[in-house]
Amino acid sequence: MTTRLTVAQAVVRFLAHQWSERDSVQRRFFGGCTGIFGHGNVAGLGQALATSTENLPYHLSRNEQAMVHTAAAYARAANRLATLACTTSIGPGATNMITGAAGATINRLPVLLLPGDIFSTRVAGPVLQELEDQRSYDISVNDCFKPVSRYWDRINRPEQLPSALLAAMRVLTDPAETGAVTIALPQDVQAEAYDWPEELFADRIWHIPRPRPERAAVFRAAQLVKSAARPLIVAGGGTIYSDATEQLRLFAETYGIPVAETQAGKGALPYGHPLAVGAIGATGTTAANALAREADLIIGVGTRYSDFTTASRTIFAPDARFLNINITAFDAAKLSGLQLVADAREGLAELAEAFGGWRGVPGDYRERAAELTRAWDAAVDAAYALEGSPPPQSAVIGAVNTAAADDGVVVCAAGSMPGDLHKLWRPSGPGSYHVEYGYSCMGYEIAGGLGVKMAAPEREVFVLVGDGSYLMMAQELVTAISEGIKLVVVLVDNSGFASIGHLSESVGAQRLGTSYAYRDGRPLPVDLAANAASLGASVLRAESVAELRKALDTARAAAETTVIYVRTDRMADDAPSSEAWWDVPVAQVGTPNAMREAYEANKLSQHPHLTPPVTG
Repeated sequence: MTTRLTVAQAVVRFLAHQWSERDSVQRRFFGGCTGIFGHGNVAGLGQALATSTENLPYHLSRNEQAMVHTAAAYARAANRLATLACTTSIGPGATNMITGAAGATINRLPVLLLPGDIFSTRVAGPVLQELEDQRSYDISVNDCFKPVSRYWDRINRPEQLPSALLAAMRVLTDPAETGAVTIALPQDVQAEAYDWPEELFADRIWHIPRPRPERAAVFRAAQLVKSAARPLIVAGGGTIYSDATEQLRLFAETYGIPVAETQAGKGALPYGHPLAVGAIGATGTTAANALAREADLIIGVGTRYSDFTTASRTIFAPDARFLNINITAFDAAKLSGLQLVADAREGLAELAEAFGGWRGVPGDYRERAAELTRAWDAAVDAAYALEGSPPPQSAVIGAVNTAAADDGVVVCAAGSMPGDLHKLWRPSGPGSYHVEYGYSCMGYEIAGGLGVKMAAPEREVFVLVGDGSYLMMAQELVTAISEGIKLVVVLVDNSGFASIGHLSESVGAQRLGTSYAYRDGRPLPVDLAANAASLGASVLRAESVAELRKALDTARAAAETTVIYVRTDRMADDAPSSEAWWDVPVAQVGTPNAMREAYEANKLSQHPHLTPPVTG
């Protein structure tokens, strides 16, 4: 039996029948399709979506980069068990997605990109928006997606579509391989009809694997852990994506091992758990970082060890050993670690079984971790309690943290707030903290908040966005309003770039280009609150911490998207220090000698971490 459909109609029908399954729970893999239409996809995917009776709802975005951020955030909120498809026209519509694709791949999040492409027949070339390459007529701007995609294909004939769709789904649903997947669709091919086998459109269930570790590796790992006197767990995003947080809690409690968190892993243990020591690294807590410096064994669970996590490889002792539980061998091998290649939940469970009668770390080590955490908690309490006009950023974060309560999700991505959030935010559990810090892409925040709310409509979503990021992608407020998706957006205006301003000053760049002002230093007559109102959002202004708390209560109770506008001081640095370092080079000439000398002194504390995890 066959069904005659266009290529685009076949794509839509296929996507609507893809399901994921893990732990006997099934869900639709594609929650919908988001896009912007132009001449490269309107007659193909546009027509197919408009006439489809399948369960694949379409959502109009206002920016192509933003739609990919929305899809990636949706995938993260769904623990990579579901995502959105994204369609664009050819040319700039397609290339606008590249930044979002890079972010998705870096963060190991599945997104499906369906950019329109030039005519496969070439009879009308060069067409509008076509980039001509004298080396080959087979090259288009969509070739730019190759380095940021985990799978890439171009459909020049209808017969190529089934194998490409199946390959795309294989990558999207493989937790060790996932990321952005690009299938470029020439505009003439999208509209071409073909007789498709009916079985292509049958419900297809993709079973998300939970790979178990090699038995010999488990034995080696158990011996390594039992030989450690001061082990420390570093929980990364893979801990949450694999639903391993309950297993992590049992593992930590049974053996008394403190747990630190990366940006993606924050919330793996809820705030207040006796073994949760908070964020680690350049934006970490003094508690986690002190334990990291003393630890003789680091147990990385689902982390890729970014330079912020390792404080540019200065936070761990030079002779520390590493045990890495990761679903990818690529990440498990980092820092000369002993590799336990496995799903995080399965890896922790089998490791615990291999301990035999081991009773865990000494009680005084647990008490030291608790004492360090209490000291940090006091510092956070003080930062949250700060008052002032304008309000300090730490107090803004504290007010939002309180308003979020147990069912809230904070979303952020770039500027000084991600660092402060990592240190200060008190998560209620997995899924309550959503900061994109793998790519730290300005403009992610509102678009990402949309994806989180679409994937988890039962949760209150609080978007923290600085003025710099807001000005890059504010238009997604229109998407939220038109789709009836409620967000609470806290727009923090400090008239510039606080994070890069502080960094610029520290490396001798004199804060060049980090303030929003006239060239003579006078403030610009820009009213971001009025801008948000012009886009259709309800807007509240807060000039004090008390007014902010009241506005947050109002916004939380509202049914529609609300923007809370609050000014802060760009020059202030009110969050407590992490007492860690991040490697950004200082010019060898033209800067004060003390700056370069301090940089070179910090460089001496970097360690290659070449110590074998086991010997003999």
